[in-house]
Amino acid sequence: MAGVPLAVEEAGEGRPVVLLHGLTATRRYVVMGSRLLERSGHRVIAYDARGHGESGPGDVYDYAALTADLERVLDERGVDRAVLAGASMGAHTALRFALEHPERVAGLVVITPAHEPDRAEDPERLARWDALARGLREGGVEGFVRAYGDPRVPASMRDTVLTVIRQRLSAHRHPDAVADALEQVPRSAPFDRVADLAAVAAPAVVVASRDEFDPGHPYAVGVEYAATMPRARLVSEEPGRSPLAWQGGRLSRVIGELAAEAVW
Repeated sequence: MAGVPLAVEEAGEGRPVVLLHGLTATRRYVVMGSRLLERSGHRVIAYDARGHGESGPGDVYDYAALTADLERVLDERGVDRAVLAGASMGAHTALRFALEHPERVAGLVVITPAHEPDRAEDPERLARWDALARGLREGGVEGFVRAYGDPRVPASMRDTVLTVIRQRLSAHRHPDAVADALEQVPRSAPFDRVADLAAVAAPAVVVASRDEFDPGHPYAVGVEYAATMPRARLVSEEPGRSPLAWQGGRLSRVIGELAAEAVW
């Protein structure tokens, strides 16, 4: 594959579903290892974004580059049209791709979106990302954890969240590249205004997490995205329950249901 080397895996047969992970994650952290999609008749393609997991580092980490990588993954595998299921950074990449290449998107599953155009230049927000990047560069995984601080989740979930953070950060061959991404991705905009999403014609599901468990991906953002896309609906866990986005089997069922509605 020309360009930044991307680690891609594929399993199953049927209509294609492409999984796109979030910033600091890897391809495992979309459906959390669930194989339900493959077993239910889908061709599942998952890849590590540039600089993440087993993929090579790049010079640029912005949504233009991330979207071009997605296009390259589809082209190299002869996929003309697919359902895209992305979490956070992966969700924003999928949405940008849908705006630029609507003919190639059969459906969208937008998991825990977080991009708020009105807050894109917020100095406090960017300083937080820079501190995480600096912690990773200077102190590795534990440096990142120290910079992250106490997770803003219920006490019963704190140890689980910290364990997952450590597991995710330990899975990268090029941690300095992840630090580069931590600095650059939050400074990049997948689209200019939420109103731009009104042009997304594909059927879509927005998976929003309640703020009690995942304040970094505000529930209100998911609500707004779902209300703006003309063929979208919102799904979430019941209040007080563990996020749907963290449950691979349940999330896979949501993706499979959307794939059945997709425009092929």
